[in-house]
Amino acid sequence: MGEKVIGIDLFSGAGGLSLGAEMAGIDVKIAVESDPFAAKTYQLNHPQTVVLNKDIRTVKDFPVDRKNSTLILFGGPPCQGFSTSNQKTRNKSNPQNWLFQEFIRITKEVRPEWIVFENVKGIMETAKGFFVEEITKKFTELSYTCTPLVLCASNYGVPQTRSRFFLIGSLHGKKPNIPITCSSMITVKDAIEDLPSLENGANQDVLGYKMEAKSDYAKALRKGLEMCSGNLVTRNADTVLRRYAYIPQGGNWKDIPDELMGNYADKTRCHTGIYRRLSEVEPSVTVGNYRKSMLIHPWENRGLSVREAARLQSFPDWYVFSGSIGFQQQQVGNAVPPFLARAVFQAIISANREE
Repeated sequence: MGEKVIGIDLFSGAGGLSLGAEMAGIDVKIAVESDPFAAKTYQLNHPQTVVLNKDIRTVKDFPVDRKNSTLILFGGPPCQGFSTSNQKTRNKSNPQNWLFQEFIRITKEVRPEWIVFENVKGIMETAKGFFVEEITKKFTELSYTCTPLVLCASNYGVPQTRSRFFLIGSLHGKKPNIPITCSSMITVKDAIEDLPSLENGANQDVLGYKMEAKSDYAKALRKGLEMCSGNLVTRNADTVLRRYAYIPQGGNWKDIPDELMGNYADKTRCHTGIYRRLSEVEPSVTVGNYRKSMLIHPWENRGLSVREAARLQSFPDWYVFSGSIGFQQQQVGNAVPPFLARAVFQAIISANREE
């Protein structure tokens, strides 16, 4: 196999997996993403990659020069239907749950040396494990040796306790070893302390930092920048802000007085992740749809900015997100943390070198 490693990113989103791949030394040649705003974000930050802003079902050709190189095909099909927070669609009848078949089709056509199929941890329980069994079976039939893994981002230098499912397949019978790389957890304070102080509804995109970066993590993501983009915060209603004031770090909706929760028919049915104020001394909880779940800043009575969420995901500050605030929030929340992706790809490259 060739020394050079190249990649194709399917369902690329804003590019979290690709960024991790590039950090590991992989040259990502092609990305496929149907959402125009996510595709634009990807292209802005990965100018050397050919971005196909198309429905993956219409993409039939992947012209890459594979001479003297190893090809990795990777991606995470849309995961809303597999998410534990989306119980209604966690079944076989949701068409979104079948887009993994496009990944299998392209694997069959391209025959990469490696595949990395990524998804939410909930895919393992969906339809009693049917999808994981089906996907593994299909790749095995295509002669791939499959290694299923659940990895927690906080073990790989990401300030977030987000777990993701990875299925790694090798055409040459190899099994990568992915050792935990982080000896101590990166906290929320480590991640966002130096970012600008903001108000509820802040809408000035580019601002200077509040202070010098103190943690190694913040320094690594700043890379000497003096200003950063993404300082955008959802404007919450006054009633919501009044609720925020009652919630201590690490607390949630249970800390809000009942009289302020009047529009919730049954307060006891609230999800534990709703109205969660982040604790500065721990990694963040999962940054998914953080606007909808109302993740609260540890020190300020407001939601998280796009840049703060990006920091918690391990995106560097030079990474720019496009579209309105809602689209930017979605892109950040849906992404695979780049540092987690980097650990996976580094392990594959190491295994690839072994004879």
